Amino acid sequence: MSMILSASVVRVRDGLPLSASTDYDQSTGMQECRKYFKMLSKKLSQLPDRCTLKTGQYNINFISSLGVSYMMLCTENYPNVLAFCFLDELQKEFITTYNMMKTNTAIRPYCFIEFDNFIQRTKQRYNNTRSLSTKMNLADMQTEIKLRPPYQISVSELGSANGFAHLSMAEYKGTGKISAAPHQRLEPVTLPGIVSFVLSLLCGALNLIRGFHAIESLLQNEGEDFSYVIAFFLGTLACLYQCYLFVYYTGWRNAKSFLTFGLICLCNMYLYELRNLWQLFFHVTVGAFSTLQIRLRQPQGKSPDYNV
Repeated sequence: MSMILSASVVRVRDGLPLSASTDYDQSTGMQECRKYFKMLSKKLSQLPDRCTLKTGQYNINFISSLGVSYMMLCTENYPNVLAFCFLDELQKEFITTYNMMKTNTAIRPYCFIEFDNFIQRTKQRYNNTRSLSTKMNLADMQTEIKLRPPYQISVSELGSANGFAHLSMAEYKGTGKISAAPHQRLEPVTLPGIVSFVLSLLCGALNLIRGFHAIESLLQNEGEDFSYVIAFFLGTLACLYQCYLFVYYTGWRNAKSFLTFGLICLCNMYLYELRNLWQLFFHVTVGAFSTLQIRLRQPQGKSPDYNV
């Protein structure tokens, strides 16, 4: 018999379960599917917004929108269009019922467990296809699925490393393949981080302007030291590289940030005769502040195991 077996609402950012069906089966096959649920929930931010995973006699479908993913488990012969209509109804009701600010700041798992009442009612309707009165919605969804079919995730893509699922990041173009991403995701940007980024750009711009002025002075006066020009441009590059380290993840990122700060200090020590104490203090302080923000904005760790 084709039917929907369970559904979950999960936060995309970290896989935190917000709500889920409470009447799931305890059979071996269902337990295996729950493992797939857990694997996928940790990789939602790296996957397209509409996907299907076929696991033998069961299918896992999910859609993601506004930082929340709606996942469901159904039998393999359950119509694809009904599955995504079901998820679409869950999405519309959840967005209407709950403030997105609350979902983004939620800390406890299953803090919206009362949403299961709606999940159960909707699941009963969709498990009784004869009583469905959403022909227009079904037609719209059928057209949408034909135009943009869900990405098909294979079980082989869900490898295992140290007991955790491994799935490479996706570059989604229609039904494109999953490929490795160049950078690991970093934690969300904070207000101090934005301030440090802007100040680093400002310091870089000031160094660049002074560097061009030093070139003009060098051309007009042959006795000028060319090393001052090098110091200004090295300071510019160091500030811009701090901005890059703040935005993107690279190997040895913290060590690079400290070395870059050291270069900023050396450049300003060399430019001691061309800058007053307040200017030197500003550039070194901004460099130290940016280094601290790079250190604080670390890569996102593995998602906690919420027993999804």
